[in-house]
Amino acid sequence: MTALVVCVSMSEGNTRQVADTIADVLGTSVVEPEDIAPNAVAGYDLVGLGSGIYGWMFHARLWRLARSLPKTKGTPVFLFATSGGPDVLWRPSLVVLRRLLRSKGYRVVGTFSCRGFDNLGPFQLVGGINRGRPDQADLAAAEAFAAGLDPGGTGAGGGTARPAPTGRSGAGRPSSSGRAAS
Repeated sequence: MTALVVCVSMSEGNTRQVADTIADVLGTSVVEPEDIAPNAVAGYDLVGLGSGIYGWMFHARLWRLARSLPKTKGTPVFLFATSGGPDVLWRPSLVVLRRLLRSKGYRVVGTFSCRGFDNLGPFQLVGGINRGRPDQADLAAAEAFAAGLDPGGTGAGGGTARPAPTGRSGAGRPSSSGRAAS
């Protein structure tokens, strides 16, 4: 299987840690959107697209790549993100990105997200939020997510995965939802 992982990670390197973990499991490396020709994406058996969440949206560079992708017939794709805030704030962006990809013929086979350290804007005043995230539990959940990806869509994996929230102690267990990604 040939896999491609495309990642935009700007401020703290949170998303890059997740991307590297996923890429290790899939036996590939991570590239930035500008490092891959949009027409080349359809030549992969599995494509991952991810970024940090900025202003409740995936990064503009990832959107540019997604908009420039050619039409395909069922190329499997998964989406991943890190965010300082809860998923509910940026979930609309995920829905729009899924729709865009589906309109081009891509099959979304899973999504992964976890919290990441956020020290931007007003969070600078308090020294940031989610310090130490993604942590080992988050990366273990990303690894399990990648291992469960099923490019053929036979139901063996994919879905939606998110690590369980952790308290101040940092203890937490990865969790995975068996729901199909929509």
